[in-house]
Amino acid sequence: MAEVKQTQKDAYTLILEAIDIGDYKPGSRLVESDLAERFGMSRTPIREALQRLETQSMLTRDGRSLIVASLDHNQLAELYVVRAELEGLAARLAARHAAPEEVRVLREMVEDDQKLLSDPNALSRANRRFHKQIHLASHNRYLVQQLDLVHRSMALLASTSLAAEGRGEGALQEHSDIVSAIENGDGEAAYQALKAHISKAFETRLKLDADAGS
Repeated sequence: MAEVKQTQKDAYTLILEAIDIGDYKPGSRLVESDLAERFGMSRTPIREALQRLETQSMLTRDGRSLIVASLDHNQLAELYVVRAELEGLAARLAARHAAPEEVRVLREMVEDDQKLLSDPNALSRANRRFHKQIHLASHNRYLVQQLDLVHRSMALLASTSLAAEGRGEGALQEHSDIVSAIENGDGEAAYQALKAHISKAFETRLKLDADAGS
């Protein structure tokens, strides 16, 4: 029984990761047989993983087919409101509880990510690592769990806001400001810096969506 559960977990994780990295974008149809072949497993764990993703609103029905869900304008706004508050809280707690080693890792991430400015997709992956590190530095497991749910929903965005011209440089400067506040143990400044960072990301995404729809 334990082996079956592990297989189910693997199928779920693999499909979720494929959505997260953009192999399956909003609107993409997911077919059991194709996924089973891709991941080298039987269709049963794939089917159960798809059912789980559907109940979590990561997938939706298009007739008899399951497709990757997309977020409408209101859902996007709601997601960013929650994300800003929870991420801000993580930064506030990190300023109080992060070990010196954790702060140094955050600073090194900001410096290393400067090399990725010409590659928006690589910068997006690095951005997720940076935010995850702040979540962990909060030392609050319940907050980390909630942020994992939020970032899972972020995978339903078809593109990264870091692809917008000049956004990469701006985002890294905002990351640096966040780390500085955490380094200084200033929880309020860290909270405000991270909230402002998420607000800017939301504004950039709205502009991208408006341009795509024009």
